[in-house]
Amino acid sequence: MKKLVLAYSGGLDTSYCVKHLSQLGYEVHAVSVNTGGFDDGEVKALSAKAMTLGATSYKSIDAVETFYQKVIRFLVFGNVLKNNTYPLSVSAERIIQAVEIVNYAKSIDATHIAHGSTGAGNDQVRFDLIFQTLAPNIEIITPIRDQKLSREDEIAFLKSHGVEMEWAKAQYSVNKGLWGTSVGGKETLESKEPLPEEAYPSPLTEKQSTKIALQFTNGEFSGINGKQMDTVSAIKALDKIASGYAIGRDIHVGDTIIGIKGRVGFEAAAPLLIIKAHHLLEKHTLSKWQQQQKEQLASFYGMHLHEGHYLDPVLRDIEAFMESSQKMVTGTVFITLHPYRFTLDGIESAHDLMDSSFGSYGEMNRNWTSEDAKGFITVTANATKIYNHVNNS
Repeated sequence: MKKLVLAYSGGLDTSYCVKHLSQLGYEVHAVSVNTGGFDDGEVKALSAKAMTLGATSYKSIDAVETFYQKVIRFLVFGNVLKNNTYPLSVSAERIIQAVEIVNYAKSIDATHIAHGSTGAGNDQVRFDLIFQTLAPNIEIITPIRDQKLSREDEIAFLKSHGVEMEWAKAQYSVNKGLWGTSVGGKETLESKEPLPEEAYPSPLTEKQSTKIALQFTNGEFSGINGKQMDTVSAIKALDKIASGYAIGRDIHVGDTIIGIKGRVGFEAAAPLLIIKAHHLLEKHTLSKWQQQQKEQLASFYGMHLHEGHYLDPVLRDIEAFMESSQKMVTGTVFITLHPYRFTLDGIESAHDLMDSSFGSYGEMNRNWTSEDAKGFITVTANATKIYNHVNNS
């Protein structure tokens, strides 16, 4: 039998793949990569379902820490929000999932890798790019895409082979991970309507505003309200606090990799708070030119990560720059949480460049004279004055 590793989520598409491919004679090894979306009970349920459908084995790979170290920390360093909105919750996950899947396939000498992506989305590109680059000799199989199957086709096939499960599609599809939760529904298929309150998995439970303090150490989120913790634990703890305020909800609209417009809802309380707090701290601790250069590189980094080009060496180069830029990004950011929103109140840092010994903006200069200021302004104006003189403006 041909040994095949399937990127398995337990949904309809990958359930179809297990049954269909095992019937074609493949030895199907179903693999789920946990980037923060599964608990122990869900992993057990996934295993039982995969084996019932005909998988030879099931494997759950815990990649939460890997996801943080390889991807999330650089998204924070770069304050990456695609189209100034989306923290790349799902697209960032897919990169790590694809890498872990192909590494596992190579470890068991698999001859084939399969995934359940359709031909109309971004994930097919992300998975295939990683698979082709890291394992060019392993054949990729994509039954849903190749057969152009509808949901109804897949359900009919499974029922015809005695698979009786609850396939009724929920009104809203939810994909949860460490760096946010995507939400899709009928409203996101069109351009006009917002997602209703009930579509978001975290309801508003907190009505009274509260203040919190987020600590950062060399750019990495390292604690809440003075309590130090590892970053993954801190992200989870912050999300638990902020989700009760229904913070971090929005709808992202963007250009998909395959050239069509796409719209998806998301809920990302912790990511939005961390990115905005980190950005504020950087405004106080980085030079003007560090910020300007980093903003350009971060936009490039986010786009290429989103579109599956994670393995291009240019991203490692940008990561090196990002990490170097964080040497002085240490301090505390003070935030007030309100229902559905938050405010950034201020920062405290030993590296705060608002050093009053040099002057207070709009108030008093302490390190230069009025003549120094006049001379500086005269020289600064030269280029524009020359242009206007030469062109009779």
